[in-house]
Amino acid sequence: MLRFASSPTGDMNIETLRIAIFNYILSKQLNEQLLIRIDDIDKKKNIEGKEKEILEMLSLFSIEYSHVVYQSENLKYHQKLAMQLMSKKKAFSCFCSDEKLEELKDEATKNNKIFNYDGFCETLSDETVLNVNAPFTVRIKKPESNIKFVDTLKGDFDYTPIDVDSFIILNHDKTPTYNYACSIDDMLYDISTVLRTENYLVDTPKQIHIRNTMNYEKELKYIHLPAILNKSNTDKSSVKQLIDEGFLPSAIANYLVLLGNNTPNEIFSLEEAIEWFDIKNISKDEVKFDIDKLRFINKEHLKTIEDMRLSKILGFADTDIGKLGKIYTEEASTIEEIKSKIKLIFTAKTTCKGFEEEFTKIKDCINNAPFYDDFDELKKYISEQTKLKEESLAIPLRFILTGRNDGPNISDIYPLIKNYLGEIIK
Repeated sequence: MLRFASSPTGDMNIETLRIAIFNYILSKQLNEQLLIRIDDIDKKKNIEGKEKEILEMLSLFSIEYSHVVYQSENLKYHQKLAMQLMSKKKAFSCFCSDEKLEELKDEATKNNKIFNYDGFCETLSDETVLNVNAPFTVRIKKPESNIKFVDTLKGDFDYTPIDVDSFIILNHDKTPTYNYACSIDDMLYDISTVLRTENYLVDTPKQIHIRNTMNYEKELKYIHLPAILNKSNTDKSSVKQLIDEGFLPSAIANYLVLLGNNTPNEIFSLEEAIEWFDIKNISKDEVKFDIDKLRFINKEHLKTIEDMRLSKILGFADTDIGKLGKIYTEEASTIEEIKSKIKLIFTAKTTCKGFEEEFTKIKDCINNAPFYDDFDELKKYISEQTKLKEESLAIPLRFILTGRNDGPNISDIYPLIKNYLGEIIK
């Protein structure tokens, strides 16, 4: 089983979504279930409703999963197994205050050393521990030998006992720390492959050490993806923000799979990616998020979307409006940009600067004109009735029909809006 873990502490960002997508693809390729784990242990940081938003976002991107678990619901297992470690002398109570630990960290920093726990509380006798009436954390004893593992992308890693250290597994309030809860949950749900971002790489030896100390024999496969850097100065990391701006989920997924990857095609669906995706083709280096590239991919997806579906996304239920939206992909690359173009068509126009008199004549003429299927016939009729020609006719007529003085060929637009003339010419 694979798992996608996310904390309900903020909007899902593109890096997190990429992890979800890759876990989904791998689960399909390996024919294993995908579990969604909501990491809600830290109640102070949780934002109400964000766990629901995570699941809605996964649904929006058509990421299928077997079930959802909440890390906080496993608290009793976290505590019970910690007590077992303590009873076997594999973990110990630590009475060191936060202030004392900060002093030790500051001292290590001044001496240009990495902070390691000095092991003071590990040597306390049982009698001393019983007689101490003070809050305590629980620390797991550092490993006796090196922790080694292979990352599918990054290769071999070897951590010494000092690197791993005697780290805290239960906080003062007896809630589990991230690494401890994560390790126990991976054991509970029989996780086989862990795919996550590279900032969790330093946690891996600690999680392996916890499982080793528990005598858990199953070896997990690890894949740590490089970070996504923002190429532009604007913050476009929120997936919700991208959706609100009119980027299609299919295009975002396409881009995130393409990013730093060797793919047979540039434009594809998630279903197609499952057929050829190979995690080993992913770049080992950091990749840059390029909003302009995403715009290009989004435009390509807009061009191939079904006309009626596009129309409904735009707020209509007419294949002609879907076709109209595709015409505007010549100059627009998102749903919101296309909506703004179409909105201008249906916005009431009161005049056309520089052609005020002509505007009035043409508008009155159209209101009294018979229905024409062909734009050239309508234009000819207006010219005959108003005696207007060339730009005196073309510019105000375009403005009346589209709300703009430029844009796609009006003869391409007219067949798709002719049935709405009553709403447009008002």
